[in-house]
Amino acid sequence: MSLNLMRKQAARPSVATKVGKTIGSKTETPVSTTPRSNLDYLRSLPGVSEPFPDVFDPAGFATKATIPEIRRWRESELTHGRVSMLASLGFIVGEQLEDFPAFLNWDGSVSGPAITHFDQIRDTRPLFWESLILAIGLAESYRVAVGWATPTGNGFNNLKDDYEPGNLGFDPLGLAPSDPEELKELQTKELNNGRLAMIAIAAFVVQEVVEQTEIFEHLALRFEKEAILELDDIERDLNLPITPLPENLKNL
Repeated sequence: MSLNLMRKQAARPSVATKVGKTIGSKTETPVSTTPRSNLDYLRSLPGVSEPFPDVFDPAGFATKATIPEIRRWRESELTHGRVSMLASLGFIVGEQLEDFPAFLNWDGSVSGPAITHFDQIRDTRPLFWESLILAIGLAESYRVAVGWATPTGNGFNNLKDDYEPGNLGFDPLGLAPSDPEELKELQTKELNNGRLAMIAIAAFVVQEVVEQTEIFEHLALRFEKEAILELDDIERDLNLPITPLPENLKNL
């Protein structure tokens, strides 16, 4: 090899073919080949917000879960949150529209706490439950077809790889923003409202089972009890006769 050829080869910029390679005079930033952890994946999803700026997982479920399991949990959280938002609204609206002419209950055959409405409708409209089950079955069949992998082999009980949890393509009003950050913020709001609704509907059901009173009726009775107790304190300070608490308020 001649001396001139050796000098030319030495003057050429080196080119590496591995991670962290140098091309010409520019050095590429090394790309990490380490798989993203389950917690890092969870932090990248919508739903992380104040007052918990990091992942809220006091029981440590996410630390032991795989990413497919986290995706399935997110799908479940979104589904239950959406159902709970509808249920909470249904409890309140249903109890207020019992005698409204445009309501399903136009004949006044359904009344009282919302937890008893389905049983009352079953007695007056025999096909109600069949229609409800059919509607739920169609909705769930569509959700499974869109998001869930064929239950064979390793795909059993897993979401499709290209499916975003909760994204069923249902946006008839076109409210979803095109900007990714705005969309993530909107998805976080949906999750937070769904979480609140899950707590709310659980409280609604427990309250109505225990007291057998409607939601706003229970609220009004609470206000009445608190007002009487405050009045009793004033009367006690002024040495006036104490206003007795009605029997129906004593157990609240």
